[in-house]
Amino acid sequence: MPVTKSEMANLVITIDGPAASGKSTVARRLAERIGASFLDTGAMYRAVTLAAINSGADMSDEEKLLSVLGSSEFQFTFIEGRMVVFIDGIDVTKQIRRPEVTDNARYIASAAKLREKLVEMQRQFVAREKKIVTEGRDQGTVAFPEADVKFFLTADVKERARRRRDESLRDENLEQIQRAIEERDKSDEGRTVGPLRPAEDAVVIDTTDLSIEEVVEKLLCYVEERCRKKNQK
Repeated sequence: MPVTKSEMANLVITIDGPAASGKSTVARRLAERIGASFLDTGAMYRAVTLAAINSGADMSDEEKLLSVLGSSEFQFTFIEGRMVVFIDGIDVTKQIRRPEVTDNARYIASAAKLREKLVEMQRQFVAREKKIVTEGRDQGTVAFPEADVKFFLTADVKERARRRRDESLRDENLEQIQRAIEERDKSDEGRTVGPLRPAEDAVVIDTTDLSIEEVVEKLLCYVEERCRKKNQK
């Protein structure tokens, strides 16, 4: 018998994984299925990146980036099933998906002091919600180590490159995209703060040969089982 949405109250689910593993889409779909809010942490990093670009900051200067973070007002809200991002009162949800933002987000992600600030913002966001699905690269290991259910999605790098090409607004060949993903993987895995890796208690799922709905169904089964055990205590 399926677990009801009311039985999933006070629930934190983390979904981590490398670029183009499908975690954002899956997290959003899973949140819809269980009536939870969705936190796209990548949007937070992109928002700070956009603010830095707009201010003309040197992306390699961590102190300048911290100054941008401190002098800008960021707002992340959940509206009609999607995360909406504001910078200084302006909706930038679409702007943060621009190619130049994608290309420069790694500077924010690799800056230790900025990551600490953003993790604080993520925890504040989650504290306001009764039930949430949050995705990123260090959600189950750093941001929410006590999460109720943790997932780590992965996929073959060639498949991830194909997915990124299909969603990209730029005309790039598959080999270029794959090289970029491999470089991002290396950068994410080699960070001293919040490196990309599965939490020890995470459920690892290879999405290479699975559709989005198949992945969501797998995750939903694990979540329902965890909630059953939680409610039996």
